[in-house]
Amino acid sequence: MLKEVLREIEQRNRFLLTSHARPDGDAIGSALACCQILRAMGKEADVVLRDGVPRIYQSLPFADQVVQTERVNGDYEAAVVLECDSIQRTRLLGLESRFLINIDHHLSGRPFAHVNWIDPKAVATAEMVYRLAREAGVRISCEIATCLYTAVLTDTGSFMFEGTNEHTFELARELVLAGADPAHCARNIYFGHSTAKMRLLGAALSNLHREGALAWISVTREQMLRCHAKEEDCEGLVNYALSMQGVEVALFFRELPDGRFRTSLRSKGKVDVAAVAERFGGGGHHCASGCALDGPLPVAAARIIKELRLSPSVQ
Repeated sequence: MLKEVLREIEQRNRFLLTSHARPDGDAIGSALACCQILRAMGKEADVVLRDGVPRIYQSLPFADQVVQTERVNGDYEAAVVLECDSIQRTRLLGLESRFLINIDHHLSGRPFAHVNWIDPKAVATAEMVYRLAREAGVRISCEIATCLYTAVLTDTGSFMFEGTNEHTFELARELVLAGADPAHCARNIYFGHSTAKMRLLGAALSNLHREGALAWISVTREQMLRCHAKEEDCEGLVNYALSMQGVEVALFFRELPDGRFRTSLRSKGKVDVAAVAERFGGGGHHCASGCALDGPLPVAAARIIKELRLSPSVQ
């Protein structure tokens, strides 16, 4: 499929690159790197995102060139959709009539595009973008390496998630040799939080619940407003619940404007939270996934906790 993706790219000249709404590190890093790879191949390419670049990734090379919009405009010959199981997840209007190339590494990946390269064995979509560059004969510049290293760092949970292996570190090594600075990348991600996020963390932890190996926290719309927090300030809060000794699975519930609850699931490895999320219309990784549930919060929590209790690891 890599060769087919490359063949389709070679036949076209103008590309749009995008990823899912509320983009994470792999989405941002992969899109920025892939855009530069296409440009190195002599193509015209733009990164277009519905929600723009979160604050902690705005220092990445080329992040200031990202176009934030709700609708695709322009005579693009193809759209490269990274890290998505459907065009709906991009929340971008105007993709339906484009030639679509799908590059994804999730187990829940779906072949929705004209060309679908889905590799669940890849540690991150960034790994696939790196392989695309190698196959195309494109040199990995310092800037591209920085984007890809940041993507790998965040999507592996700082190399802690299941699936991290010797190949992951071989990839990281290659990116560092190409110019990525590990300390610099990590500082931007882990020491770049806003005051609003710290206040929101306090609100979330005030709602901490624990039941054996299962823990969950939550924030309401009112708490978000009181803390002056943005959606991106919720990223990573679930990991504080997971960090407790003896906890195998953690949940974070965020109230949405429509009364539903965006739910982040994290596991230390014994429980496949992607399989649980898929039962509620979501998906993701073995150790990191998400879904949306109807409220109110006690009902939403009870539904998904009931599913998790079926696992011997959380009983």
